[in-house]
Parts: sequence; structure tokens; C-alpha cells
Amino acid sequence: MLDHFQRRQPDWLDRQQFPFRSRWLDTSQGTLHHLDEGPEDGQVVLLVHGTPSWCFEYRHLIAELSRTRRVIAFDHLGFGLSERPSAFDYTPEAHTLVLRELVTRLALGRFSLVVHDYGGPIALPIATEEPERIESLVVLNSWMWPLGEDAELARAARFAGSRLGRFLYRWLNASLRLLMPRAYADRRKLTPQIHAQYLAPFRERDARVRVLWTLAKALTRSAPSLSRLWQSRAALSQLPALIVWGSDDELLPPRLLSRLREGLPQAQVHALSGVGHWPQEEAPDHVAALLQGFLPGRTGSAG
Repeated sequence: MLDHFQRRQPDWLDRQQFPFRSRWLDTSQGTLHHLDEGPEDGQVVLLVHGTPSWCFEYRHLIAELSRTRRVIAFDHLGFGLSERPSAFDYTPEAHTLVLRELVTRLALGRFSLVVHDYGGPIALPIATEEPERIESLVVLNSWMWPLGEDAELARAARFAGSRLGRFLYRWLNASLRLLMPRAYADRRKLTPQIHAQYLAPFRERDARVRVLWTLAKALTRSAPSLSRLWQSRAALSQLPALIVWGSDDELLPPRLLSRLREGLPQAQVHALSGVGHWPQEEAPDHVAALLQGFLPGRTGSAG
């Protein structure tokens, strides 16, 4: 059952930074919090976040893009303001199924897809299976293959999914208190006020394990799904694509950009120096300008 927390505005939510209207969608697995901003008849842009964040990470892009487009952003189950059902398994494959429901239930038709971090492994399977639905694709510091193919990342993934990793996630809130600050090129940009918006949904230790550590384990356990995703990458080759990459990302190092270029050889690429894992947080004006110039429905266009 959905508890009262999910449909009220929690006391930690900063409405000055996040001034959008919350909406709710009941799926077969649980209730999703989502936003639907901008003109109803505008070109649709779907924003898919990763871990350990929520759609708050896209607030600058939402404000800018929704001037001329219909912008959909949501929180995966267990994240942000969405429900955290006990029966859900929180793997990337399970999140993909829920995302399919959202796309169907909101009748999005054709849309532009923007993914970050684990948003790639979660959302790109939909793009490879139904590329005709994707107007354009934007990738921000993400991947679409098994990270275990990289020796250094394989070691990090095994550690994150180990018993010690589980302990660190549960008791130290490692992904939010250790990894997130490290992933910023300039840690001063992760202000206490912004950090608080990411920390608040994971005050409960059990949730850190059930939701966040499950995705850490999946870095190795979801290798078969990620292999299939990489093998189906040709389906994306005809899509207009943009890659925006924070070059000072310590979690996903710059060498991954070369692999992503291989997967999306037609993509425009913008590597941002002095920017880490969250380009949309660390250089919001620059990233918004890049997306404004790339996505359909920009100001002054016929679409």
C-alpha cells in the first residue's frame, strides 16, 4: 500500500529549486512520481535518471526545455517521491518494464529520449526494440554494454556488489555520501542544499540496500542484458543522437566515451572539460543550450 509520504510534499523538498507540479501514475508494480511540464502539443522529451538520484537532477533542463516542449520526467520506483514497494526487485530489467508502462500509459507516441547514468541501461532497451518511437537520443555520461569488460571497472563493480559493498551502502550511505561527491569535478558545486535533496529519500538503511545496492550488484549480474543491448545497438544507428560527456568523471572515465562513439557513430559529441559525472548539474546552462540546439521543437523551429 502507498504510504502517506508518497502523495504529500515531504518536509525536505525544496520547492524553490524544484517548483514543478507533482503527478502520480499507478503502474502494475507501484506508483510513480512524475512531471509533465510545458505545452501539451509540444514535442515530447522524456528524461530518465540513474542512481542514486531522482528527477531533481534534471530541474534546470526541465525549466529550459519546457518553454517550447512537453517534458516528462519521473522517479524510478524506490527513488525520489515514487513508491518503494517491498515486492519489487529494483533491478535495471525491472525498471525497464515499469518505464514501458509509463510510456504506454501516458501515450507518448514519438518522443526524444534523454538518459543519464543507469538511465541508459534502463531506457535504451526500449529504444533498440522500438526505434521508430524515438525522435532523437541524448546520452549524458552513461553506457550500454557490460562494464565488466573493462578490467578496472570490473574490479570496482565486484567490490560494490560484495558483502563489504553492501555494508558500506547500508551503514555509510556510500553511493550518496562517498561516490556522489567524488563524481563531481568541482565538489563545491554539490552544495549542502543540493546534496540534501539527494540524501533525504534514503534516510532508511534498508532502502539503501534494497534500492541502491541492488543496482550496484547489477553492474555484474546484469551483464547478459547489457550484452544483448550492445548487440542490438545497430537499431540506434539511424537516430539523430547527441552525446554530452563530462570528461572529469571519476566513475565513468573518458575511455568509455570512445566505446559510446562506437555504439552511436552518427552522434554529435560534446566533451566538457572541468565537468564530472553530472553534466546537467555541474554545467546546466551549457548542457541546456546544447539540448536546445539539438532537440526537435526548439524555439523558432517549425516543429
